[in-house]
Amino acid sequence: MELNENAEIDTSQVEDGRGSGGGGGGLGGLPIGGGGLTGIIVTVLLALVGGYFGINNLGGGSGDSGSGDNAKIEQECKQADAKKQLDCRNVLYVNSIQAYWATELPDAFGKQYTKSVTHVFSGQVSTGCGAADSGVGPFYCPSDNKVYIDLTFYQQLAKELGAPGEFAQPYVLAHEYGHHVQDLLGTEAEMRQAQNSNPDQANLESVKLELQADCYAGAWAKGATGTADAKGNKIFKSLTATDIQEGIQTAGQIGDDTLQQRNGGSINPAEFTHGTSADRQKWFSTGYNSGDPKQCDTFAPGAVKEGD
Repeated sequence: MELNENAEIDTSQVEDGRGSGGGGGGLGGLPIGGGGLTGIIVTVLLALVGGYFGINNLGGGSGDSGSGDNAKIEQECKQADAKKQLDCRNVLYVNSIQAYWATELPDAFGKQYTKSVTHVFSGQVSTGCGAADSGVGPFYCPSDNKVYIDLTFYQQLAKELGAPGEFAQPYVLAHEYGHHVQDLLGTEAEMRQAQNSNPDQANLESVKLELQADCYAGAWAKGATGTADAKGNKIFKSLTATDIQEGIQTAGQIGDDTLQQRNGGSINPAEFTHGTSADRQKWFSTGYNSGDPKQCDTFAPGAVKEGD
């Protein structure tokens, strides 16, 4: 995976809530894991399944209020070596994902794309979906239309979940922006209504939503090298087969069955909320191989079955 050194980094698409502007590389010092391994699945929708992902109340710790001061990250991402910095690379990933959907959402679904801000936090954060800490992993909040991430999550993804590849990072962000797309299309609201109408199928509906977000991430990956900054400079020079394999590997490491086993339990399909490792890999690959988000209809009859 090679970023274009000429691509401009648009920091207006992020909020830096770490201290007084955050910055500084993003991987310093903070231990992860407040929610345990069941709390760090690459996630989604606190309003629906918040308890499962370890949402905590803010208790006067070193969190932020959901706003941000971008002064430091703006300065950092103007430096000559900006694309070597974790913070700035992740901003550029966000830029690419949103550039993709700005074109693809109208083309595929006839819906105009509205940008979502990625809020970078450290430790704890207050969101439109409630208070959260870093133990929940990255998530999208439909109440305020923002993606939230503590960048130290990538350490845990690499060291504890067995997904060390660099492409794991944009895969995570593309999955969360898949939830934003679902929000814009009304898919999330329809899913929530289906859960309320048939509580026995609530987990299956959640699995369908998550697998579709994986598929959307794959569709973005296929189109990523075609995305450009505001001046028309391509954001990526290249994505290789190795990069895509890292995305598939990441999907495999965060399936419900794999996480249940890693946490010392037995596999219990009744508790699945994101899908098996095999299905997460399948749907990411479906998006990538087709390059067409319309092929990501996990809600079609028979597309996803209970226990998948």
